[in-house]
Amino acid sequence: MKDLQDQLNTQKRKVDFDTYDITVKEIINMVADDIIDIAPEYQRLFQWRDDRQSKFIESVLLGIPTPSLFMATNPDGTWEVIDGVQRLSTLIHFSDNEKAKERAGISGNLVLKNLQKLESFNNKGFVDIPKNIQMNFSLKPIKVTTLSDKSDKKVRFDLFERLNTGGLRLSDQEIRNCIYKGEFREFLKELAQNIHFRKVVRLPKNKEDNATYEELVLKFFAYLNDEQSFVHSVVDFLNDYMEKATKKFNYSKNRDIFEYVFLTVASALPKGIRRKAKTPIILYEAISVGAARVYMKKNKINTKKIEVWMVSKDLESLTTGATNSPKMVRDRINYCIQKFSK
Repeated sequence: MKDLQDQLNTQKRKVDFDTYDITVKEIINMVADDIIDIAPEYQRLFQWRDDRQSKFIESVLLGIPTPSLFMATNPDGTWEVIDGVQRLSTLIHFSDNEKAKERAGISGNLVLKNLQKLESFNNKGFVDIPKNIQMNFSLKPIKVTTLSDKSDKKVRFDLFERLNTGGLRLSDQEIRNCIYKGEFREFLKELAQNIHFRKVVRLPKNKEDNATYEELVLKFFAYLNDEQSFVHSVVDFLNDYMEKATKKFNYSKNRDIFEYVFLTVASALPKGIRRKAKTPIILYEAISVGAARVYMKKNKINTKKIEVWMVSKDLESLTTGATNSPKMVRDRINYCIQKFSK
């Protein structure tokens, strides 16, 4: 029983929160002044239809309690939205603050519709309602809970994952993009647009706009440069590597490796790395990292018969089933190294 309590106490000490009551006007101004950041990764999540937005605005006008907005505090004192992007974006959409709309990537003005309790407010925007009601709305308190910057990046990732409850959830890489800001994040985004990389990797349509391409670039560098740190959890492995690379990374060397590998593989595989129509992620990891290791050692890659051995039974056995172990990762990469070295 003591072990349970000790573990609970240890984990609770890693998380530190503050709670505030902030008026609607103040919170919108904080977005306009870049004190609150609605990251680009979140903007695709603003999916509420106008009638649902209208119902939320109606609740605020009526003074009905609404769930807290949840923020994380950055080292520079700014806040970043973790949970509540729909509600915060709706407040901004209804407001007349154009600067806040620009910061949040929102265009136009919300016109209320389908309200049942405040029927006379239907077909009206913020500027159409009387000044006293505008003032009353602007001064309504919104509860905001913030995670302090004392919490480490792993705790922050865990909380983003737990608290991101919108209709469309952020992918793991979108969460990383919110947490691990800096040159390495932008480097991943840039390489994810590389034309040869895009020819090699064929993703389903629903994976094309949720940072999956960026995660695949991250996986390439993580397995290439830090495979020995992989134990079991791919999510933890990628989180740890992104934190390391954000602090120290050889951009020139790694860019050269990436560009050469994907130019070479794209030339050899005009239809990309694939089984059937799409690219199996584990197969992508093995081929791309195996090719990179050979290039680093020999300064060239032998891609002869790659279309044959890529679909071989031997490689299939290494890239299907229970493959999430350090041995299987090592074995499938080594298989590709042997093929590219001949």
